[in-house]
Amino acid sequence: MNEVVVSIRAARPSDASALAAIHDVSWREAYRGVIPGVALERMIAYRGPAWWQKTANRTRSVIVLDLGDRIAGYATFGASRSLTLSQQGEIDELYLDPVFQGIGLGTQLFATARRELAMHRRKGLAVWALQENDRACRFYERLGGRLEASENIRVGGAALVRVAYVFP
Repeated sequence: MNEVVVSIRAARPSDASALAAIHDVSWREAYRGVIPGVALERMIAYRGPAWWQKTANRTRSVIVLDLGDRIAGYATFGASRSLTLSQQGEIDELYLDPVFQGIGLGTQLFATARRELAMHRRKGLAVWALQENDRACRFYERLGGRLEASENIRVGGAALVRVAYVFP
């Protein structure tokens, strides 16, 4: 039996195709039936390999969950972009290939992003999720997130609610 080595590392430009594929499959799983179909397809198409290739030059950090032979997930994070929350750090996105969900890998990815933010002296952490994304909301609640705020948004013509989970 081969042992799988799990590592979490900074994304590289060579990860662009894998990141686009994970974004595609995870967003379809999370948002099908929540975000209108045409809008979802446009959002996924926009974030193709060329978009991910440029992430290395952005101010937000991107880390990947590397299983040696494939990338299984990613997280993006940095300084909080919220003007209403006191937390200084924010995880913008945390997505796994659905095949790898539910076995603790998302928790490892979250913990790594949180440690990175703390190392950059970001006090507290906020994560926004669509209220309709039950899986994400339960995940952040299990990790100890406290529901702090909500706001009404529109995505592709649909009225949705975005909720903020905060961590000390």
